[in-house]
Amino acid sequence: MRWENLAVETGQDGRTGAPGGPGALGALGDATEHGRAAEAALFGADAVTVRTFDTPEFAGITFHEVRARSVLNRVPGASRMPFEWTVNPYRGCTHACVYCFARKTHGYLDLDTGIGFDTQIVVKVNAPEVLRRQLGSRRWQGDHVAMGTNVDCYQRAEGRYRLMPGIISALTDHANPFSILTKGTLILRDLDLLVRAAEVTDVGISVSVGFLDGDLWRTVEPGTPAPERRLDVVRALGEHGIGCGVLMAPVIPFLSDQPDRLRATVRAIAAAGATSVTPLVLHLRPGAREWFMAWLGQHHPHLVRRYERLYAQGAYAPTWYQRRITRQVHELAREYGIGPTRAGTARRIRPARPADAPAAPEPTQLTLM
Repeated sequence: MRWENLAVETGQDGRTGAPGGPGALGALGDATEHGRAAEAALFGADAVTVRTFDTPEFAGITFHEVRARSVLNRVPGASRMPFEWTVNPYRGCTHACVYCFARKTHGYLDLDTGIGFDTQIVVKVNAPEVLRRQLGSRRWQGDHVAMGTNVDCYQRAEGRYRLMPGIISALTDHANPFSILTKGTLILRDLDLLVRAAEVTDVGISVSVGFLDGDLWRTVEPGTPAPERRLDVVRALGEHGIGCGVLMAPVIPFLSDQPDRLRATVRAIAAAGATSVTPLVLHLRPGAREWFMAWLGQHHPHLVRRYERLYAQGAYAPTWYQRRITRQVHELAREYGIGPTRAGTARRIRPARPADAPAAPEPTQLTLM
């Protein structure tokens, strides 16, 4: 099993370590063998180069540069994801979001899912060339490719490695539809490439903004641009004719779900010119759950018991809670003149034809993040 294909979309459930714990944590069942194979491929081969950079923005961060053999990852049919193929040029993420579901994927590489996920970044340095080769294969059918669904492809590392211009160019040259989800403002660097891509294929752009609270942002998403800067991205894209949806994710129970906070966030999203807003309630998969609960105990200890009760049945908040939040956000969106987007529908840069107009969705929880 090639480690390059072991992304969150594999659906393997793994055992992860406690926050800050050791890195050699393996996973259960088949994922154990996956993790061991991945460790050998990642650390045992001469093709891996370990780098650190003596610059403030990368202080304490180690980059593992690898040469991937494949970058197109197929999402299993049992997955809840509304897409079938992904490209993930990075593993680990300096955005350091304490709730990030992708943390468990570091366990497949026997890397720590806590601070190691934030500081040990795997970079597929040949991703653009490999993708171009795979897109040119006779076996490739030109399916939609989603990016930013595991870790952010416009995290800070992208400013140095510049993998996305080559990836976008490869998709454009093959007229292959794609979408990007990001919290990064760096996407504006590639604005011209996105406009060119939209001339030949369908391109969907979404920015993730779950809330506006500055104090909450600084502790729960410490490596990301501020929510206001992300809304500036939505605004800038719109000014260049690029429609951009907002994934309002995550809505964090008891911290960002108060009616006045939901209203303020939706109002700001609408003011930025977003074409849609889609709320997603926080979910806590193994790996993320341990790290988030440790954060919660440090910053909001009075909420620990409430979270234990709310998430007692698993990774997802109860259906009644999800539906309540979704209904509230959808009502606010209609009030401010924007609407939700059907799961799996690309946010088109080009105006949609009447036949492509999405139907109004039922107020149910989506599971993109």
